Amino acid sequence: MTNRYKEAQRATIIGIIVNLILAVVKGIGGIMGNSRALVADAAHSASDVVSSIAVYIGVRAAQKPPDREHPYGHGKSENVATLIVAILLVVVGFEIMYNSISSIWSDTTNEVTSMIVLYIIIFSLIVKEILFQYKYRLGTRINSPALIADAWHHRTDAISSAVALVGVGLTLIGARYDIPYLEFFDPIAGAVIAVIIMYMGFQLAKEAVSMTLEVVLNEREAAGLMDTAMSVDKVVQVDALSARSHGSYVIVDIKISVDASITVEDGHRIGRNVKQQLIRKHDIVRDVNVHVNPYDFDETED
Repeated sequence: MTNRYKEAQRATIIGIIVNLILAVVKGIGGIMGNSRALVADAAHSASDVVSSIAVYIGVRAAQKPPDREHPYGHGKSENVATLIVAILLVVVGFEIMYNSISSIWSDTTNEVTSMIVLYIIIFSLIVKEILFQYKYRLGTRINSPALIADAWHHRTDAISSAVALVGVGLTLIGARYDIPYLEFFDPIAGAVIAVIIMYMGFQLAKEAVSMTLEVVLNEREAAGLMDTAMSVDKVVQVDALSARSHGSYVIVDIKISVDASITVEDGHRIGRNVKQQLIRKHDIVRDVNVHVNPYDFDETED
């Protein structure tokens, strides 16, 4: 395993541990402090734990080499894990929203929310911002889109904590100054957080399905691959190039033209060089299928 993968996995494990601690602290604090918003936020942190574990397992599986049953590798295992997490997020979000809205018409909103809830939320916001900065900077340094995306996931969790902070803050103000209707902002905040969780689930599902369908890279994304192929010695032109996603990496199909007068062995060597350069210079490329066409300079001149 390369140092790049080791750093990425270390950061993922740190995120899992921190989110697990936050989920437990928020859950206990939300129940003891009578805060629907904090309980919802705890569920969000717990979903982050499940999500990170599933993606971690998927990434580990995706690194397995190709075999007879999976000639293009195991890259889609990451998408399967992501899809499972997405479904889980939608279900959990719906349950939280239902419970939060139901509590508005129950007697639970008459119970006083504890100040400890506010301190837990502020602590969560600080920790989440530290995690975001750590993973974003590391992801940028090692050029890891997955780690950068995970960093923004922490920022999303911080947003849900901010929503909880507003809801709990208004509830505490209502309790202190005897403003009854403000007590409803805690369960309302819980419902808003639930919507955020479900939206994140839908987005993850959309991305996982899109990747599973082997979306072809657009022209702008494929331009760098074209430039690399053309830079290989004795490649006359690139006739066609398509790069289809296969989980966290892509498989490239490319047709190149070489001098028609050279030997088959020379043409094979050029094609091999094209494959090696594409894999070496582009981390996202896992395998390359090269088709070599003859290019007749005499006919072109005529």
